[in-house]
Amino acid sequence: MYSKILLIFVCVSALLFISPADICAETVHIIKINDATINPITAGYIIDAIDNAYQDNAECLILELDTPGGLLTSTRSIVKKIMSAKIPVVVYIYPSGSRAGSAGVFITYASHIAAMAPSTNIGAAHPVAMGGKDKDKSIGEAIRELKDSFSNKPEKPEPEEPKLEKPKPKKPEAPNIMGDKILHDTVAFIKALAQERNRNIEWAEKSVTESASITEEEALKNNVIEIIAKDERELLNKLDGREVKIGDKIKVLNTKNAALKYIDMDVRQRFLDILANPNIAYILMILGFYGLLYEITHPGIGVPGIAGVICIILAFFSMQILPTNYAGLALIILGMILFVAEVKVPGFGLLTLGGLVSMILGSLLLFESSDQIMRVSLNLIISFTLATAGITIVLVRAVVVSHKRKVVSGKEGLIGEIGHAQTLISRDKDGKVFIHGEIWDALSKEEVKEGEKIEVVKVDGMVLEVKKRERG
Repeated sequence: MYSKILLIFVCVSALLFISPADICAETVHIIKINDATINPITAGYIIDAIDNAYQDNAECLILELDTPGGLLTSTRSIVKKIMSAKIPVVVYIYPSGSRAGSAGVFITYASHIAAMAPSTNIGAAHPVAMGGKDKDKSIGEAIRELKDSFSNKPEKPEPEEPKLEKPKPKKPEAPNIMGDKILHDTVAFIKALAQERNRNIEWAEKSVTESASITEEEALKNNVIEIIAKDERELLNKLDGREVKIGDKIKVLNTKNAALKYIDMDVRQRFLDILANPNIAYILMILGFYGLLYEITHPGIGVPGIAGVICIILAFFSMQILPTNYAGLALIILGMILFVAEVKVPGFGLLTLGGLVSMILGSLLLFESSDQIMRVSLNLIISFTLATAGITIVLVRAVVVSHKRKVVSGKEGLIGEIGHAQTLISRDKDGKVFIHGEIWDALSKEEVKEGEKIEVVKVDGMVLEVKKRERG
């Protein structure tokens, strides 16, 4: 009898300490990319989540996706992991208002099952500014936007050619070999994914070549996705019973009563994800320059210099994650040097102008990416360039003016001061002078009579060298 009571007690105690997720045989892992770019940090987060879901014997992994795009290299890493995953990976564009742009299209096409929430969209996977003509065009547009920001004058329309004259034949444009190679490679990439997952190949190609974008209803109709679900629970109900091919095996999903396990980024990943933002990296670099500049112009404080060094180190770490163009970085540093040189070298504003041009061009070229979201914002570039020019010139000019200002304390402050001779002073005889309420020993290369005004020429220890003060 006692053994039965003990057994019941053990069973009840075990039930108290077991969570509902442990009681349920099926568990679904959920990770979220919420309005974040696809970068090495988010790629590592997704890859680790797939491995952890497999190790925990989860029924499937749901990736709730909302991204404007990101790096193609990170996208390829994610796609390769999903294609070789040993558990089903479901990409769910969620919540309402989310989008899977650019890199998100490739990730969605690589998934075993693709789903979207109402009022979401997918598309626009064209490789913008990845080299060649597209890249030149994006920089040219940025320069034109910069020009328009300083002047709102309407452009004059070009005069029309006379109708009687035959138009001159246009010269054939040079082939954009690099741009074509990247475009064809990207098209082949998305077509291979569509063929493997039995999804719409034609629309996949249009999303890359024509930046096509569609809503969830159109995506379901055109065989881009398989499910439309308003929330996670409805998604689990619609996933239940579906067959998914994993390697050579077919897995039937059992998700109707599955428990949800949310896997969030840890503190380290969240911090690094913030640093992977190109705008954050740019701001850290400029703030680091401000800190070092203030420490140089106001020595002895220490805190701005330390903060500046920390910001620069974090900025360089961000640049290690991002696709940094070191020619752009060199132009930014050159621009800062020209700002400092403008104060010390008479240049009539030419050095400042050169610094502005160098910093703007360097900022535009700083990050090379297939997506605009992975480059520095043009508004941020203009704001920080003008602010850097102004702050640098003000601080350095203040230092130069303070160095030229006459010393008013200490022994150096006595030079040029006016006093009276207390005794006769000559080459052969030292005397006494009265300056600032004090009597000093003094010598002179010329004779100075008692009571005459004198001017201090030099301070040698506790003896002043003086000369007779000229009248007027």
